[in-house]
Amino acid sequence: MAKLYFQYSTMNAGKSTVLLQASHNYRERGMETYLLTARLDDRAGKGRIASRIGIGEDADTFDGDTDMFAKIETRLGDGDVACVFIDEAQFLTKDQVWQLARAVDDLRVPIMCYGLRVDFRGELFPGSAALLALADEMREVRTICHCGKKATMVVRRGADGKAMTDGDQVQIGGNETYVSLCRRHWREEMGDT
Repeated sequence: MAKLYFQYSTMNAGKSTVLLQASHNYRERGMETYLLTARLDDRAGKGRIASRIGIGEDADTFDGDTDMFAKIETRLGDGDVACVFIDEAQFLTKDQVWQLARAVDDLRVPIMCYGLRVDFRGELFPGSAALLALADEMREVRTICHCGKKATMVVRRGADGKAMTDGDQVQIGGNETYVSLCRRHWREEMGDT
């Protein structure tokens, strides 16, 4: 039975690694997968999903104007797909998440989304909020704070190395920009003591 899955976490938890491993498992068994990633995140190269541990795969891309249902339906017309994998799912729009839900229901293809739950201000991304509302199954990919507790938040560091408290929700970056923290240490970094 096809389902819409959402695996979420903070930065540097290994979401892309988990995605790539799951896709590999399908392909190893002779089943084709379809990988998608956000066009605006080209840190690993345009149309590429890559993990910090050095593995990667080419992928198709989406942006805010992409009709996800039509894109998946077109891909299915080119041949069987056992599972659709979407990296950087926080960049989906609410409408696109509904399109994914329709693809699961009407095209009967499982879709596994991987992305951030909250931004550096502690606010849900629109795509993540919609996935939390609509996903059939959700799982947290865990990582830890420097204190050893589970990290559930992320701070964005400015050029001065200090935690930023405002700014655009989306700024592409990695370890040089973002640090995953537990809620207590996030509050300290944000000046909420």
